[in-house]
Amino acid sequence: MKKTIYLIIFILLASTALAQNKKLTLYYPDSTKVLNISGLDSMSIFICGASKVNFGSKAYNTVLIGNQCWLKENLDIGIMTSPSNNGAIEKYCYNNLLANCETYGGLYTWNEAMQYVTTEGAQGICPDGWHIPTVAEVQTLVNYVGNDGNAYKNEDQGSGAGQGTNTSGFSALLNGGRQGGTYSGLGDRARLFISKQGSCGYSCLNTLEFDATTNNTYFGQGAMTNWAMAVRCIKN
Repeated sequence: MKKTIYLIIFILLASTALAQNKKLTLYYPDSTKVLNISGLDSMSIFICGASKVNFGSKAYNTVLIGNQCWLKENLDIGIMTSPSNNGAIEKYCYNNLLANCETYGGLYTWNEAMQYVTTEGAQGICPDGWHIPTVAEVQTLVNYVGNDGNAYKNEDQGSGAGQGTNTSGFSALLNGGRQGGTYSGLGDRARLFISKQGSCGYSCLNTLEFDATTNNTYFGQGAMTNWAMAVRCIKN
Protein backbone atom coordinates (compact mmCIF):
# COMPACT_ATOMS: atom_id res chain seq x y z
CA MET A 1 0.00 0.00 0.00
CA LYS A 2 2.83 2.38 0.85
CA LYS A 3 4.45 1.79 -2.53
CA THR A 4 1.15 2.61 -4.27
CA ILE A 5 0.80 5.84 -2.31
CA TYR A 6 4.39 6.84 -3.06
CA LEU A 7 3.83 6.13 -6.74
CA ILE A 8 0.71 8.31 -6.84
CA ILE A 9 2.50 11.16 -5.05
CA PHE A 10 5.45 10.83 -7.40
CA ILE A 11 3.20 11.01 -10.49
CA LEU A 12 1.39 14.05 -9.11
CA LEU A 13 4.68 15.81 -8.47
CA ALA A 14 5.82 14.95 -11.98
CA SER A 15 2.57 16.26 -13.48
CA THR A 16 2.87 19.53 -11.54
CA ALA A 17 6.44 19.97 -12.65
CA LEU A 18 5.56 19.34 -16.26
CA ALA A 19 2.73 21.84 -16.18
CA GLN A 20 4.57 24.64 -14.39
CA ASN A 21 8.32 24.65 -14.02
CA LYS A 22 9.42 21.86 -16.37
CA LYS A 23 11.58 20.51 -13.59
CA LEU A 24 11.28 17.42 -11.44
CA THR A 25 12.58 17.41 -7.87
CA LEU A 26 13.62 14.06 -6.43
CA TYR A 27 13.91 13.80 -2.67
CA TYR A 28 16.31 11.22 -1.27
CA PRO A 29 16.91 10.47 2.43
CA ASP A 30 20.15 12.48 2.41
CA SER A 31 19.93 14.73 -0.66
CA THR A 32 17.76 16.45 -3.24
CA LYS A 33 18.19 16.34 -7.01
CA VAL A 34 16.49 18.62 -9.54
CA LEU A 35 16.10 17.35 -13.10
CA ASN A 36 15.39 19.59 -16.08
CA ILE A 37 12.60 17.89 -18.03
CA SER A 38 11.69 20.70 -20.39
CA GLY A 39 11.11 19.52 -23.93
CA LEU A 40 10.05 16.01 -22.90
CA ASP A 41 6.77 14.72 -24.31
CA SER A 42 6.74 11.74 -21.97
CA MET A 43 8.74 10.20 -19.17
CA SER A 44 8.90 6.90 -17.34
CA ILE A 45 9.45 6.49 -13.62
CA PHE A 46 11.16 3.46 -12.13
CA ILE A 47 10.41 2.64 -8.50
CA CYS A 48 12.30 -0.33 -7.14
CA GLY A 49 9.91 -2.82 -5.58
CA ALA A 50 6.94 -1.55 -7.59
CA SER A 51 8.32 -1.47 -11.14
CA LYS A 52 9.11 -4.53 -13.24
CA VAL A 53 11.90 -5.03 -15.77
CA ASN A 54 11.00 -6.50 -19.15
CA PHE A 55 13.91 -8.50 -20.54
CA GLY A 56 13.68 -11.06 -23.29
CA SER A 57 10.27 -12.67 -23.05
CA LYS A 58 9.90 -12.21 -19.29
CA ALA A 59 8.94 -9.51 -16.80
CA TYR A 60 11.10 -9.57 -13.68
CA ASN A 61 9.98 -8.21 -10.32
CA THR A 62 12.31 -5.93 -8.37
CA VAL A 63 13.02 -5.62 -4.66
CA LEU A 64 14.65 -2.86 -2.61
CA ILE A 65 16.94 -4.28 0.09
CA GLY A 66 18.51 -1.49 2.10
CA ASN A 67 19.83 0.89 -0.56
CA GLN A 68 20.24 -1.84 -3.18
CA CYS A 69 17.78 -2.68 -5.95
CA TRP A 70 17.80 -6.33 -7.06
CA LEU A 71 15.86 -8.39 -9.55
CA LYS A 72 13.59 -10.64 -7.51
CA GLU A 73 14.09 -13.67 -9.75
CA ASN A 74 17.09 -15.42 -11.29
CA LEU A 75 17.67 -14.61 -14.94
CA ASP A 76 16.19 -16.88 -17.57
CA ILE A 77 17.49 -15.56 -20.86
CA GLY A 78 18.99 -17.28 -23.89
CA ILE A 79 18.73 -20.65 -25.59
CA MET A 80 19.35 -24.04 -24.00
CA THR A 81 22.60 -25.32 -25.48
CA SER A 82 26.28 -25.67 -24.59
CA PRO A 83 27.77 -22.18 -24.26
CA SER A 84 30.41 -20.71 -26.56
CA ASN A 85 31.74 -17.24 -27.33
CA ASN A 86 29.50 -16.66 -30.35
CA GLY A 87 27.55 -13.51 -29.45
CA ALA A 88 24.43 -15.44 -28.38
CA ILE A 89 23.30 -15.99 -24.79
CA GLU A 90 23.30 -19.69 -24.00
CA LYS A 91 22.21 -21.53 -20.86
CA TYR A 92 21.75 -24.90 -19.26
CA CYS A 93 18.49 -25.91 -17.60
CA TYR A 94 18.61 -28.25 -14.61
CA ASN A 95 18.39 -31.86 -15.88
CA ASN A 96 18.02 -30.37 -19.37
CA LEU A 97 14.36 -29.48 -18.71
CA LEU A 98 13.15 -26.08 -19.90
CA ALA A 99 10.53 -26.09 -17.14
CA ASN A 100 13.34 -25.87 -14.58
CA CYS A 101 14.70 -22.74 -16.26
CA GLU A 102 11.24 -21.21 -16.10
CA THR A 103 11.01 -21.89 -12.37
CA TYR A 104 14.60 -21.54 -11.12
CA GLY A 105 16.28 -19.51 -13.86
CA GLY A 106 18.96 -20.57 -16.29
CA LEU A 107 22.32 -22.01 -15.32
CA TYR A 108 25.25 -20.20 -16.93
CA THR A 109 28.98 -20.68 -17.03
CA TRP A 110 30.89 -17.76 -15.56
CA ASN A 111 32.28 -16.72 -18.94
CA GLU A 112 28.84 -16.82 -20.52
CA ALA A 113 27.27 -14.89 -17.62
CA MET A 114 29.99 -12.25 -17.89
CA GLN A 115 29.83 -12.28 -21.71
CA TYR A 116 33.54 -13.13 -21.87
CA VAL A 117 34.86 -10.08 -20.04
CA THR A 118 36.63 -10.13 -16.68
CA THR A 119 35.78 -6.68 -15.27
CA GLU A 120 34.15 -6.88 -11.85
CA GLY A 121 30.69 -5.32 -11.98
CA ALA A 122 30.25 -6.02 -15.70
CA GLN A 123 26.75 -5.99 -17.18
CA GLY A 124 27.23 -9.48 -18.58
CA ILE A 125 23.88 -10.98 -19.54
CA CYS A 126 21.91 -8.60 -17.28
CA PRO A 127 19.47 -6.04 -18.72
CA ASP A 128 20.70 -2.56 -19.60
CA GLY A 129 21.17 -0.54 -16.41
CA TRP A 130 21.87 -3.68 -14.37
CA HIS A 131 24.96 -5.78 -13.70
CA ILE A 132 26.27 -8.92 -12.04
CA PRO A 133 27.02 -8.03 -8.39
CA THR A 134 30.48 -7.23 -7.09
CA VAL A 135 32.04 -8.70 -3.95
CA ALA A 136 31.37 -5.43 -2.07
CA GLU A 137 27.71 -5.36 -3.15
CA VAL A 138 27.16 -8.94 -2.04
CA GLN A 139 28.87 -8.22 1.27
CA THR A 140 26.52 -5.26 1.75
CA LEU A 141 23.57 -7.57 1.15
CA VAL A 142 24.93 -10.13 3.63
CA ASN A 143 25.54 -7.45 6.25
CA TYR A 144 22.03 -6.05 5.80
CA VAL A 145 20.41 -9.33 6.89
CA GLY A 146 22.98 -10.00 9.60
CA ASN A 147 24.43 -12.97 7.74
CA ASP A 148 21.11 -14.81 8.08
CA GLY A 149 20.85 -17.13 5.07
CA ASN A 150 17.17 -17.84 5.79
CA ALA A 151 16.36 -14.18 5.17
CA TYR A 152 17.20 -14.66 1.47
CA LYS A 153 15.24 -17.86 0.90
CA ASN A 154 11.61 -18.04 -0.13
CA GLU A 155 9.32 -19.27 2.64
CA ASP A 156 8.82 -22.66 0.97
CA GLN A 157 12.56 -23.32 0.68
CA GLY A 158 14.63 -25.27 3.20
CA SER A 159 13.58 -26.98 6.42
CA GLY A 160 14.32 -27.01 10.14
CA ALA A 161 17.15 -24.62 10.97
CA GLY A 162 17.33 -23.75 7.26
CA GLN A 163 13.67 -22.85 6.71
CA GLY A 164 13.41 -19.73 4.59
CA THR A 165 11.80 -16.62 6.08
CA ASN A 166 12.39 -14.26 3.14
CA THR A 167 12.45 -11.25 5.45
CA SER A 168 14.70 -9.52 2.92
CA GLY A 169 12.32 -10.06 -0.01
CA PHE A 170 15.16 -11.58 -2.06
CA SER A 171 13.00 -14.69 -2.65
CA ALA A 172 15.86 -17.08 -3.46
CA LEU A 173 15.14 -20.62 -4.59
CA LEU A 174 17.47 -23.55 -3.95
CA ASN A 175 18.31 -23.79 -7.62
CA GLY A 176 21.26 -26.19 -7.55
CA GLY A 177 23.76 -26.08 -10.39
CA ARG A 178 25.84 -27.97 -12.91
CA GLN A 179 29.38 -29.13 -12.27
CA GLY A 180 31.53 -31.11 -14.68
CA GLY A 181 28.50 -32.08 -16.75
CA THR A 182 26.45 -33.28 -13.74
CA TYR A 183 23.44 -31.52 -12.26
CA SER A 184 23.10 -31.49 -8.48
CA GLY A 185 21.76 -29.54 -5.53
CA LEU A 186 18.21 -28.73 -6.64
CA GLY A 187 16.24 -28.20 -3.44
CA ASP A 188 19.44 -28.41 -1.40
CA ARG A 189 21.57 -25.39 -2.26
CA ALA A 190 21.47 -22.00 -3.98
CA ARG A 191 24.51 -20.77 -5.86
CA LEU A 192 24.68 -17.30 -7.39
CA PHE A 193 27.48 -15.67 -9.36
CA ILE A 194 29.67 -12.82 -8.12
CA SER A 195 31.39 -10.90 -10.92
CA LYS A 196 34.92 -11.30 -9.60
CA GLN A 197 37.37 -14.03 -10.44
CA GLY A 198 38.48 -16.18 -7.53
CA SER A 199 41.93 -16.42 -6.01
CA CYS A 200 42.18 -20.16 -5.47
CA GLY A 201 45.35 -20.72 -7.48
CA TYR A 202 43.65 -21.75 -10.71
CA SER A 203 40.98 -20.35 -13.01
CA CYS A 204 38.06 -20.00 -10.62
CA LEU A 205 35.00 -17.94 -9.78
CA ASN A 206 33.34 -16.48 -6.67
CA THR A 207 29.83 -17.39 -5.54
CA LEU A 208 27.21 -16.53 -2.94
CA GLU A 209 25.65 -19.70 -1.50
CA PHE A 210 23.10 -20.87 1.07
CA ASP A 211 21.61 -24.29 1.73
CA ALA A 212 18.46 -26.07 2.86
CA THR A 213 19.37 -27.16 6.37
CA THR A 214 21.21 -24.18 7.93
CA ASN A 215 20.85 -20.41 8.04
CA ASN A 216 24.49 -19.94 7.02
CA THR A 217 25.69 -17.76 4.15
CA TYR A 218 28.74 -18.92 2.22
CA PHE A 219 31.21 -17.25 -0.08
CA GLY A 220 32.37 -20.11 -2.28
CA GLN A 221 34.89 -20.62 -5.06
CA GLY A 222 34.82 -23.10 -7.91
CA ALA A 223 36.39 -24.00 -11.22
CA MET A 224 35.38 -21.43 -13.80
CA THR A 225 35.22 -23.87 -16.71
CA ASN A 226 33.24 -26.60 -14.92
CA TRP A 227 30.47 -24.82 -13.04
CA ALA A 228 27.18 -23.42 -14.29
CA MET A 229 24.85 -21.62 -11.91
CA ALA A 230 22.23 -18.91 -11.51
CA VAL A 231 22.56 -15.17 -12.13
CA ARG A 232 20.84 -12.49 -10.05
CA CYS A 233 21.29 -8.90 -11.25
CA ILE A 234 21.61 -5.68 -9.25
CA LYS A 235 20.74 -2.19 -10.52
CA ASN A 236 23.54 0.23 -11.47
